[in-house]
Amino acid sequence: MDLLRQEIAAEADLLVVKVGTRVLTGNDGLLNYDRIARLSEQIHLAMQQGRRLVLVSSGAVGAGMGQLGLKQRPTDLSQLQAVAAVGQSRLVEAYDKALGHHGRCAAQVLLTAEDMDDRVRYLNVRNTLLALMEYGAVPIVNENDTVAVDELLGTFGDNDRLAALLTQLLRAPLLVLLSDVEGLYDGAPDDPKSKVISTVTAIDDSVRRLVQPSTFGGGRGGMASKLEAARIATAAGESVILASGFKAENLGAILSGKPVGTLFVPQGQSVSLRKRWIGYTVQPRGWLVIDPGAERALVQQGRSLLPIGVVAMRGNFQKGDVMVIENNVGLEIARGLTNYSAEDLGKIKGLKSDAITEVLSHCPYAEVVHRDNLVVTAQEA
Repeated sequence: MDLLRQEIAAEADLLVVKVGTRVLTGNDGLLNYDRIARLSEQIHLAMQQGRRLVLVSSGAVGAGMGQLGLKQRPTDLSQLQAVAAVGQSRLVEAYDKALGHHGRCAAQVLLTAEDMDDRVRYLNVRNTLLALMEYGAVPIVNENDTVAVDELLGTFGDNDRLAALLTQLLRAPLLVLLSDVEGLYDGAPDDPKSKVISTVTAIDDSVRRLVQPSTFGGGRGGMASKLEAARIATAAGESVILASGFKAENLGAILSGKPVGTLFVPQGQSVSLRKRWIGYTVQPRGWLVIDPGAERALVQQGRSLLPIGVVAMRGNFQKGDVMVIENNVGLEIARGLTNYSAEDLGKIKGLKSDAITEVLSHCPYAEVVHRDNLVVTAQEA
């Protein structure tokens, strides 16, 4: 009996479930309606237990490819967006029909990275999702591929990361990643000697070395993106379970506390919604490199970042922008809101705080990043 999993299952009154492209489509690129029907039944049963659920579903591009008779995923951006537009409507229609057999309905929610960058829109997304669940609807969330442009807006990168960000946004105790593998293997997935790792207590280098390159071209994710999603969610105090989506009953088994797939345990205390937004959601506008003394002050002592600790900077940022804070060997250790623009910080970096007035003619802040606006994101080595 796995008491930890049973405890996690019992506390998961709200969960985010992500299902991947390969789970939902066949080799011909068409939607697997039987699999969607069985997954929808599992969602219904979970909701019958009084749980609230948000589904992050891939498959729009794959569904569009099948509908349009395409054999290969387009590489041209406008064609890719057009295929996603065709497929998205069919994907949500399939869920709505399947859920309708159980007296439930699907609600389509399309997001871009900008929706999460803007603080007001970020909170509006949360309020909308909570309201949909209160009405008994099942939010089906996907990135808005028809308008998301890497060069202009930035994207989530894949639905694994989007699911992790929604887990943080909703403060959901559990994120379930339903994939084309049984879990994280201790070797190559196609090696008969490889076994699924039941529990991961820390996502460190030894775990990251287990990532095998993806050979499937139907989606953007892979084990590396799933580990990153697990890192984001567990860093804020949530649990993550990676399991096979080919077995729809796995969702019910997970919610019964059974040892299915790989469990990634929380890495710390729950983080406030505001600090989740700062540390993991907003696209950074600049980078700061700090010295070892400043690193110790931030990570070990919970202090603010002062100008004297900044040794280098990159980016054209303004006051209030989110910054990535790196140590002197290039590893990210924290993120936070800067009190100074790039122009002003360039003048005072490396100086003591009492020298700010002399250089800028005034001293609005003694800190470059105050500890109240800073989140330590350092990963395990």
